Amino acid sequence: MMKISISRKSLYGLIVASMFTASGYADPASNSREMSLAEIRQFHDSLLTLDSHVDIPENFATDVVDPARRDRQQVDLVKMKEGGLDAAFFIVYVGQNYRNDWEYKAAHDAALNKFRAIHRMVQQNSETIGFAQSVADVRALYDQKKKIALIGIENGFVIGKDIGRLKEYYDLGARYMTLTHMGHNDIADSSDPKARFSDQRSEHGGLSDFGRSVIMEMNRLGIMVDVSHTAKETVMEAVALSAAPVIASHSGVASVRSHSRNLDDEQLRAIAAKGGVIQVTAVDEFLLDQPSEMWREIFALRREMGILDLEYMAIIDPEIVAEYQKRLEAEILPKWRRVTLDDFLDHVDHAVKIAGIDHVGIASDFDGGGGVLGWDHAGESLNVTKGLLRRGYSRAAIQKLWGENLLRVMGHVETVARESGIAE
Repeated sequence: MMKISISRKSLYGLIVASMFTASGYADPASNSREMSLAEIRQFHDSLLTLDSHVDIPENFATDVVDPARRDRQQVDLVKMKEGGLDAAFFIVYVGQNYRNDWEYKAAHDAALNKFRAIHRMVQQNSETIGFAQSVADVRALYDQKKKIALIGIENGFVIGKDIGRLKEYYDLGARYMTLTHMGHNDIADSSDPKARFSDQRSEHGGLSDFGRSVIMEMNRLGIMVDVSHTAKETVMEAVALSAAPVIASHSGVASVRSHSRNLDDEQLRAIAAKGGVIQVTAVDEFLLDQPSEMWREIFALRREMGILDLEYMAIIDPEIVAEYQKRLEAEILPKWRRVTLDDFLDHVDHAVKIAGIDHVGIASDFDGGGGVLGWDHAGESLNVTKGLLRRGYSRAAIQKLWGENLLRVMGHVETVARESGIAE
């Protein structure tokens, strides 16, 4: 989830090839003739496609935001079907706040609200989608031709200083947790320290003592350790400490776009060396350097229209949203180069080149900042497969990128937990 600031959240799709060969992922023979659209669709539909990061609003799975209908959300069950997206980690996100008992309780309550919303979505649409807590669950639901909901937590702030919260969230279905978000917390240092919280560049030098205990407990329970949003020192220490491979659930690569949220080549190699996976995310700001003047104009338009928090775009008056989008497209965006699917695939290419085809995956960050021209909602997921084929990726490689790499890590984490005697 991007949430670089309230003002830099998702534009809901309005901000939105060359081929190279690297041993182990490109198969020029497999693309020796151009596939027809029908053949590409057939191939895409044969894949188990998994998006590792999809955000939800606080009123998700209600009459206001109903995932069963095609609506303003970038991901709903209709768009998942249209785009051939089989599975997604729906995210329990709670923003960083001040570290005190009142805020810890508020964060816990907010997290439980989102857990309830995800479970409610599944319960209300049980003929269409099922809830998965293991790799075996994912495979079984896929065989039943159902869509698949998994749960990830974004921001370890939701456990406060109570490590027992991890077991509570695990029992509710959480299968990964991002250690930090924007601002340091009690677990670790963030890639984006916040002056609002009096953060220095580094508070813990990576993980705190509590954070080390958190990682060991996550290993014991079977929760994947997610290092997106964390400082480089945190990434490197978490990789070294964890008994299981770690993931970056939604990150870009720094060699293509220098950004504090992106992973440099040393981090990519470290995650891969321990068997982990980097889920490249389709967030425009992480993919391409965008002019500050563009953002100033966008912020001014939002202030003018009273749109102060884009996290609630799904419930803002539709007429206001339509007018905002109309003016954005007519008055501002034509001046600047849009971020495209090819920009996203450039990051995938580099991650594969450095980490290897077994250690890269796909994340949209839809409804939380994600969306590029060509892949702006779940209904356009076929375009990702088309783009990968165009760049020369083999069918086996695309299968890995679209979910098998992440499922392998999830399975490894399950094995580590079983060996601890905790997970069944």
